[in-house]
Amino acid sequence: MTDPNAIQPSELDQLPDRDPEETAEWQASLDAVAKAAGPHRAAYLMRRTLERAEGAGVALPKLLETDYVNTIPTSAEPAVDGDEEMEQRITAWNRWNAAAMVTRGSKYGVGGHIATFASAAWLYETGFNHFFRGKEGDGSGDQLYIQGHASPGIYARAFLDGRLNETQLDNFRRESGGNGLPSYPHPRRLPWLWEFPTVSMGLGPLSAIYQARFNRYLTNRGIKDVSDSHVWAFLGDGEMDEPESTAALALAAREELDNLTFVINCNLQRLDGPVRANFKIVQELEAQFRGAGWNVIKTLWGTAWDELFQLDTTGALVRRLREVPDAQIQTYQTRGAAYIREDFFGKDPALVEMAKLLSDDKILECFHVSRGGHEARKVYAAYKAAVEHKGAPTVILAQTVKGHTLGEGFASKNANHQMKKLTVDEFKNMRDLLGLPIKDSDFVDGVVPYGHPGADSPRSATSRSAAPPSAVRPRPAASTRSRRCRPRPTRRSPPSTRAPARRTWPRPWPSCVWSRTWCATRRPASAGCRSSRTRRAPSAWSRSSRRWASTRRRARRTSRSTATS
Repeated sequence: MTDPNAIQPSELDQLPDRDPEETAEWQASLDAVAKAAGPHRAAYLMRRTLERAEGAGVALPKLLETDYVNTIPTSAEPAVDGDEEMEQRITAWNRWNAAAMVTRGSKYGVGGHIATFASAAWLYETGFNHFFRGKEGDGSGDQLYIQGHASPGIYARAFLDGRLNETQLDNFRRESGGNGLPSYPHPRRLPWLWEFPTVSMGLGPLSAIYQARFNRYLTNRGIKDVSDSHVWAFLGDGEMDEPESTAALALAAREELDNLTFVINCNLQRLDGPVRANFKIVQELEAQFRGAGWNVIKTLWGTAWDELFQLDTTGALVRRLREVPDAQIQTYQTRGAAYIREDFFGKDPALVEMAKLLSDDKILECFHVSRGGHEARKVYAAYKAAVEHKGAPTVILAQTVKGHTLGEGFASKNANHQMKKLTVDEFKNMRDLLGLPIKDSDFVDGVVPYGHPGADSPRSATSRSAAPPSAVRPRPAASTRSRRCRPRPTRRSPPSTRAPARRTWPRPWPSCVWSRTWCATRRPASAGCRSSRTRRAPSAWSRSSRRWASTRRRARRTSRSTATS
């Protein structure tokens, strides 16, 4: 039988060893540490040695996985610029209005998603407040690929900023009247707000990689300097199972696209349950991205966990966090302190002693709500590290709770992705939790009100508009669109087949099929285009026009033949 402690043959045996005696001494030192202090201490020393070697410029392959802790410790987090209290109030209003918009639309059966933005609110708000650069300044600005299910939160922020009104929020997913909002991001449906389509799932990450690559191409070829533009893609952990989501990861690393950042909302849930019931999706994604050559930043735990990590002098807590599967983490988020003490802390004597020093409130705070993706400081630290990293794209794995702040009926429930509304009592609990000045009398006939601090309220330094909430941001003028396509003269259709009346909002800007060029015309796409590279897609309007013209030609031929005879 083979001795497991014996040194097995290795590929390193093929390499020359200039000092076999020194090599043997290193191996003996490692054996002595493992025997005297245990394998965990030996593993820690080896990882510290690899970290030191990387800092010294020694070329070594990186480990594919790290411990289930934050990449950036609390002591290394940078100071956050801006008014944190005001940003919390802004985020609270956006959470409320996003949930209210979907709930008010539920009576029409149009659907919508509440829990996704509730978990990812700080991931978006921190970016809007500190990192995302608009196109009105120098350069071409940043490009955002927004997760489709989080669109209510983006509409809520646009409402708070005066770009949408209550009528438009009420028409979420109801565009037929001409004053509605599309379900998901798409520039053809709402061109002044959405820049890129991101649904179906998997479209966003693949498109973001090639957008970042194209930006690099424009700069390197001297066509346009977009070196200051950064591409942000907001994704879900379940979305990463789509083949398109990971198809071009190696390309991004090979091209060293440090102008690209993926932000993956790891709420551990997909449409109908855990993403990885018996494994850990964060660890799986970390290994996948590290193996492809990406820079990985994990933002998993909130500040409430700092006390527990300080008490962990043996490493038992870190080991336990790494071995607990995601489904059990979800269970802890819905169970009481007694269950957590028994099932989580009771597996190791060192953790049993640690639990004796913790109150029930502390345990519930850690396991129910304290996640890195729910704290602006930790998200800010991750974003800052991402934009400053050079030589490779960055992925941020932010752990959150799906349905955060929506109440016990939503948070971490397997069915919360399909839950489309909150009750009045749940909204009142949410109001109290967020500290919003909304009165009980504002709930007229059981209808949840939209919230707004008022047009004269103080605004954050990053706000782009001072318009009142009833105002709508004007659509770009036609002259700003491409002049490549022009309608060619066409015969006026008969009244019975004439195109329907033009809507006032949103304007039905057509698109030439195959050319990806916006036509500055109000005619339908069948009106034609002078560009030799475009093709017209048949429509009911154009088909009816051709039938009418054919009927007229037959009538003329019949009349001529009758006259001749």
